[in-house]
Amino acid sequence: MRMPLPPPAPGKPQVRVPLWGVLLALAACPAPAGPAAAPPPKPYTLFFGADLDIQQGKEFCRVQDVAGDTLVARVDGALRPIPTNAGPVNLRLHQALKLGGTTVTIAKLKAERVYTPGNDPVRKFAREQPGSAGLAQYDIAQGKALESEMNASIGSLSGPLSPQVQAGVQAAEAAADQARTQMNAAVYDPSEYAIRMQNELAKQEFDAIEITFDVSAPTPLPHPYIVIVAQYREPDAPAGAVHNWIYAQALDPIDRAPRAVTINRGGFPKGFELQSYQLHLYDRGRELATSVADRRLPLTRDEAFQYVVLDYFASHKGENVPASPALFQLPADLRTHVSDAQFTQTFYVTVTKNGLPTAAYLDPDCRQKIEDPYLQSVILDIRFTPQLDQGRPIGGVALVKLSHLL
Repeated sequence: MRMPLPPPAPGKPQVRVPLWGVLLALAACPAPAGPAAAPPPKPYTLFFGADLDIQQGKEFCRVQDVAGDTLVARVDGALRPIPTNAGPVNLRLHQALKLGGTTVTIAKLKAERVYTPGNDPVRKFAREQPGSAGLAQYDIAQGKALESEMNASIGSLSGPLSPQVQAGVQAAEAAADQARTQMNAAVYDPSEYAIRMQNELAKQEFDAIEITFDVSAPTPLPHPYIVIVAQYREPDAPAGAVHNWIYAQALDPIDRAPRAVTINRGGFPKGFELQSYQLHLYDRGRELATSVADRRLPLTRDEAFQYVVLDYFASHKGENVPASPALFQLPADLRTHVSDAQFTQTFYVTVTKNGLPTAAYLDPDCRQKIEDPYLQSVILDIRFTPQLDQGRPIGGVALVKLSHLL
């Protein structure tokens, strides 16, 4: 779907916590002196992403999914489909720092201006080139002339031709002569139309955009969709007169096998100039880190958790908030090791003021510990945002339901 986007506010993008420079400095800090060791893995990525909101009444609601020409947004706490082909919609885009897990690979990304079929000079030439049409007219006229002459010859064997037959023969021969004359005219010369086609191509009056890329993911993405944001300038417009364009489209499920995607959309003014573009990939409303995300920074688990906690403190100043799961990567074989009851059961985890779990329990009074070693190891591997008392971190108890973490 094609939807207009209001121009971005002047100045830098609004980011909730400007920690980019801090994290760059953190990543550049030398490792402590000691025995040489392999560098820790960096399974997380910090990147500049985008949040898309759609206006419903006086409120802007966060888009959670895309299905055909419909955006799915959370309105009054419930998911609601919002068709975009019934009239204009008002969208708002926010850039923000985001933390992602495994990175989705976007390869061979390319965006270029193209023609819509009705405006394509090559297709127009193939469709309207009268050299072929003139040849067809000549063949038809010549055939009719020969047919009339043959009929006249057969008729002459039985006697003189009637005035009507003679008139028909003369008309067919005249049509054939006219077709021969037209075939020799420049208007029926294909080279003349080839020159005209080249002249039209030289004007570069593109009115569409085509974006192609290959996509693959280390873990399956069942409900992916993309949002493409582009800036373009109309021909002869001042240098600063830039328009925004946004396009959202659902994709088929993504897995490890690279899959080619082609998007072709028209509606642009003829001869527009493409200034820049960005591609954002989401799955079930959550933006994912990609290999083409803006300002990507790989992080270790400790660095990623530090960012999460600092962002959490800055976002909840003076508030009372319970501890909750914040950073986790559940095992791929989780469902083969836990029962359905365990998967949907609520567990209770004691959490320090630093967000680290200390023990996992089956009851809210934290008296009955989890005895299953596998289940215990999974839960205690989670990192939490700590409980806040008027914005101050304290120890607390977090509720964990594995089914809510997938």
